[in-house]
Amino acid sequence: MLKELYIENLVVIEKATIDFSNGFNVFTGETGAGKSILINGINAILGQRVSKDVVRTGADKALINALFDDIGDDVKKVLSDIGIDSDDDSLVLEREITSQGKSIARINGRAVSASSLREIGSLLVDIHGQHDSIILLDNSKHLEILDSYGGLEEELSEYKKLFRELQSTSRKIKELSTQNQQRSIRIDYLKDVIDEISAVKIESENEDEEIEKEFNLADNAVSLLNSLRSSDELLSGNDTSDGAISSLEVVNDILESNSDSFSDLEPLASRLSSVIIEATDIRDELLRLSSKLEIDPNRFALVSERRDTLIKIKKKYGPTLKDVLDKLDEFENEYDELVGSYEELDKVTENRNNLLKEVSKKAKELSLKRQAAAESFTESVINELRFLNMEKVRIGVDFKKGNLTSTGLEKVEFLISVNPGEDLKPISKIASGGELSRIMLALKCVTANKDNIPVVIFDEIDTGVSGKAAQRIGKKLKELSSTRQVLCVTHLSQIAAFADKHFLIEKKMSDDKTTTSVIPLDFEQRKQEIARIMSGEKITDSTLKSAEDLLNCSK
Repeated sequence: MLKELYIENLVVIEKATIDFSNGFNVFTGETGAGKSILINGINAILGQRVSKDVVRTGADKALINALFDDIGDDVKKVLSDIGIDSDDDSLVLEREITSQGKSIARINGRAVSASSLREIGSLLVDIHGQHDSIILLDNSKHLEILDSYGGLEEELSEYKKLFRELQSTSRKIKELSTQNQQRSIRIDYLKDVIDEISAVKIESENEDEEIEKEFNLADNAVSLLNSLRSSDELLSGNDTSDGAISSLEVVNDILESNSDSFSDLEPLASRLSSVIIEATDIRDELLRLSSKLEIDPNRFALVSERRDTLIKIKKKYGPTLKDVLDKLDEFENEYDELVGSYEELDKVTENRNNLLKEVSKKAKELSLKRQAAAESFTESVINELRFLNMEKVRIGVDFKKGNLTSTGLEKVEFLISVNPGEDLKPISKIASGGELSRIMLALKCVTANKDNIPVVIFDEIDTGVSGKAAQRIGKKLKELSSTRQVLCVTHLSQIAAFADKHFLIEKKMSDDKTTTSVIPLDFEQRKQEIARIMSGEKITDSTLKSAEDLLNCSK
């Protein structure tokens, strides 16, 4: 329970220490007295966002301190998880807000984050304000309420975990499918390149050097052989012309035939004869050398073609054969990896299909349990509402089946009929403000035993309610306080009369300063306050008597 709340310099509250009863605690006071400040203070120590504007004018900081005792094991576990000692059953939450806007949160004296306060606070206090009835007008919240009543939170949490995994797997499939479209293009390209390089059948990274040597040798031999053959032809002649040797022999014959008549020609004939012998010898040597230079033309053609092929492949994927072979390895590895990625898609798809079956199964199980919970839920809420002076009310839960979502297979909407003969219709269309307040209280009562939150705060939930209905609400809050500590801010005397402990929130002006006090009331003071609520500023003996009767009847 919340045992004590200390507030210092929070808006118009200079200092206030509030000691609570473990039962039904009520706060009353005139409009504008500062009741909302009290709730804001509690919200602050529960980790909600606060601003520097809440610091009392002229003060350096505001401080809110709350002492809880008899804390449960779930709270102790969270404390242990964040490294805070919880050997005893007490717990102190503290929030300090400076005028510069800095906020400091503490648990048992140790500084913590506001999120840690929120985590602990969510296990300790449930605040229901007058505007929370709007939840009933939002049918997206109805499923959450039904699941809370049915105690399906843990099962829903497991389902959501599986559903998120299913979503993640589906996104992975989409991603892989998109990638595979791009991969297909890349795979086709790689296959063409691999086939192109592989078709060359490169023997080694030095094959081009060896081919170049053989080509150069063969290419030079052909050129030289052609030269030698041309030289032989010039010396020996061919079918169409005489060679140089034949011409020299003709000249030699002329010189020799005329040397008898002209002796000076004889030495020239002799010299020319030597030239013919030398030319003939040179021709014979050329023929011998030509035979040595004979090559296989088929082999030369093959070498020449191979050389051209290697030059082209190097130009495209080189510049060296080693580069070509390295790229072939690289392309083959990439190809294998990309082809293997199709197997990953198959595996992920199979996993998605298995998850879909499991999620669908869980969703159907949730649906059955929700339908079972709905029957008990509507009966319980109807009983509560009839007690709260809505005797002819009927409640229904409309299940709308749909596709799998993060919350299951269906949406639900609460339906209500408040008058005999009327069809069940959505709450948002027919419930008044007072009816919404009572419906919300009824929901709170039927779900009270479904969670372990020890403190429930109702902030002015009596909007639009009066008379007998107000008295029933007071009695119901009193009943609820037998299992939970209840704090209630109210404007109704019928509700305030049921309090185990009654506090007056009072605003005063002094020295141009406004201060708000929180005053615990004894029986006589309660008579005065309830009489004020009943009749306003003019309190008569009859209203005091009525207040006393109301207090006595509410014991």
